[in-house]
Amino acid sequence: MLLWIVLFVLVLVVFGFGFTLHVLWYVAVALLILWVIGFLVRGRFSGRSAGRSHR
Repeated sequence: MLLWIVLFVLVLVVFGFGFTLHVLWYVAVALLILWVIGFLVRGRFSGRSAGRSHR
């Protein structure tokens, strides 16, 4: 009986670890997309000064 409980807990831990890695991949891809968008926007507007008018 103890062997079944240990096996069940081990399966739950492995499943939880796999699920966590799966979610972390989605988070990493989302952060990469946001970083690329920020990089492109910063590159596009880097020549202008934000909020200041030149006369």
